Amino acid sequence: MEINDLTPAERRIWDAFPRGEGVDFREHADETGTTGETWGPERTVRAEVLTALLLNGPHVGGQVAGLNIRGARITGKLNLRYAVVEHPIRLRACWFERKPLLYGAKLRYFVANDSTLPGLTADSVSVDVALKLSCCRITGPVRLAGARIGGGLFLRRAVIGTPTTAEEAPEETPEALLQVNHVDIGTDVIAMELTVHGQTRINGTTVGGQVNLNDSRLLAPGGIALHAENLTVGTDLRGHRLEAQGLFNLTGSRIPGQLYLGRAAFGNPGGVALRASSCVVGEVWLNSCETIQGVVSLRRSQFDLLHMPPETWPEQIRIDGLTYRTLAPHLPAEERLPALEREESGYLPYAYEQLAAAYRTAGDEAGARTVQLAKLRRHRRTLPRHARLWGLLQDATVGYGFRPLRAAGWLLALLLTGTIAYGFHAPRELKTGEAPEFNPVFYTIDLMLPIIGFGQEGAFAPSGWYQWLSYLLIVTGWVLATTTAAGVSRSLQRQ
Repeated sequence: MEINDLTPAERRIWDAFPRGEGVDFREHADETGTTGETWGPERTVRAEVLTALLLNGPHVGGQVAGLNIRGARITGKLNLRYAVVEHPIRLRACWFERKPLLYGAKLRYFVANDSTLPGLTADSVSVDVALKLSCCRITGPVRLAGARIGGGLFLRRAVIGTPTTAEEAPEETPEALLQVNHVDIGTDVIAMELTVHGQTRINGTTVGGQVNLNDSRLLAPGGIALHAENLTVGTDLRGHRLEAQGLFNLTGSRIPGQLYLGRAAFGNPGGVALRASSCVVGEVWLNSCETIQGVVSLRRSQFDLLHMPPETWPEQIRIDGLTYRTLAPHLPAEERLPALEREESGYLPYAYEQLAAAYRTAGDEAGARTVQLAKLRRHRRTLPRHARLWGLLQDATVGYGFRPLRAAGWLLALLLTGTIAYGFHAPRELKTGEAPEFNPVFYTIDLMLPIIGFGQEGAFAPSGWYQWLSYLLIVTGWVLATTTAAGVSRSLQRQ
């Protein structure tokens, strides 16, 4: 391109490029690129001029060349497909007529903060330092699949797409508006206050540092808000006050630090709102969240800490195979048990065992016993009617071995009944003059506990209704002894 073909605005950029100096076309310091389509020729730059500069621009010895523009209207397509660009690219507060094409390019540094773009195609791009799109207004898809970014990806306060409702959503799954699939990011993804009106995809992406989605809004009503299967994060994934309308999917992700979703709002009525199946996460925080609107699926995941108050659980959950070491906040077991009743597939013995193990880890043996008792009661409801009787008897007498004092209470009540009854009306001697002195207390104990003999039962024979009372004491004594032994044996086996 000949230098004489340049417009005055383009000439300013051409002259500043060899020294990396900035060219600011803004009339006011706080002006952004949201109205760039109305800017006149004094602020208009052809994309082909910028491409020519980046590929074959002039150089000055001892100076670092670079493209540094603010507030320009860029017409045409910035086409750097497969290009190798050694110079930093800074296009802040600019308005792009067409979406830049960076497919397969190798760049040092790319910044388009505060700009307005119809989209960005940067699949397989390689950026040595960082890719920054903070505070941008992007109406079309942002495609970064297969990219390699040595530093960080910055999307803070960016807005991607235009608002839609569930009624306006297309019947077929639309193209994702933010595609970051299988991207290798050296440090962090900073996307605080990001708004995406459509699907965000980060499947198979590896992030060396953290993913920060604090205060972001991922809006895909009736669809998929976040598709992040097999995501690998070096430290944390943070979504404080995150809003997700649609499915929030983290299946198969690996997050060694915190998955922090405090005060987040998840909503996908009639479908799955939060799916974190087959994940391995250090700590999961869902504290101070509203009740999740939709199904929560945590199947086969492993968490070191699960911080989730009971009121956050929705009406339907999927927790088959979920493993966690610590459950917070620490609450009475009676407040945690109702959530297990919401399991979609019905009674899951493992879910109760896992909850009991968490209480044991916290040193709360009473809470663990309460969970185990609830498990057996829930299991009893799955049995045929005729098979429930033995369970009901064990529950009423000794609480399946977890309430041994119940048996002591029943025995004490029967002992008092027998002692009073036979104290007022002693049974007759079987052999006159050979029987020991009658004692109503030990006579009752002899009836209830046949394995203990005080010589009272064989020496005296009651009559009338006192004989029927003796039969009752014998039968109930055997039942209590049998159920106590069965319950205590079951309890010892679990220990």
